[in-house]
Amino acid sequence: MRILTFLSVAATAVALVSGAPARADNPLSEAMKTEAQGLNSVPGTRLTALLKRPRVAAETGVEYSREWLARQPSGKGGAEFQCLAEALYFEARGESVKGQFAVAEVILNRVESATFPNTVCGVVHQGTGRKFACQFTYTCDGREEVIHEPAAYAQVAKVASIMLKDEDARGLTDGATFYHTLHVAPRWSRKFDRTATIGVHHFYRMPTRLTQN
Repeated sequence: MRILTFLSVAATAVALVSGAPARADNPLSEAMKTEAQGLNSVPGTRLTALLKRPRVAAETGVEYSREWLARQPSGKGGAEFQCLAEALYFEARGESVKGQFAVAEVILNRVESATFPNTVCGVVHQGTGRKFACQFTYTCDGREEVIHEPAAYAQVAKVASIMLKDEDARGLTDGATFYHTLHVAPRWSRKFDRTATIGVHHFYRMPTRLTQN
């Protein structure tokens, strides 16, 4: 690691020159002493942070298994959590754990996209009440939204809680903002870029539009 190597070299150089007689014409000695003084003034916690590699999705500790998810604390939160957990229950409770994380990621990707509402609840309920305009079928199928499977809800609630708290956990769909089940082929899917296939869903990202002058 570049920072670690630099610090090691600096420390070695300081050790080598510190025992030598001080000479006014020894620029290396003076430079190393100045560097050592600077490093000594940096809090230990800051140095530790500098030496850590940036977190990537694979290092967040998330495991896409029911066993791992069962060991996590119960999911809880406010309105945004409730909307995400509800969407996962009605849209993906029969999916694999990885598939549930992927669907949650799509919803959160939409929140961050200028094309969609900027809240989880806004995304989930976009178009609700308008025929053929709802984004998530369960919000406009005319059926009462009742949770009949509490164990399944408890699981997706954990997924919702983890995804809302840890942005680094979003690395499954490569920025997808759409998905559909494998047994259908909507017209829009031929125009969008497929980014992943997870469980029973294909995931897509809207194609990049180039501005023409």
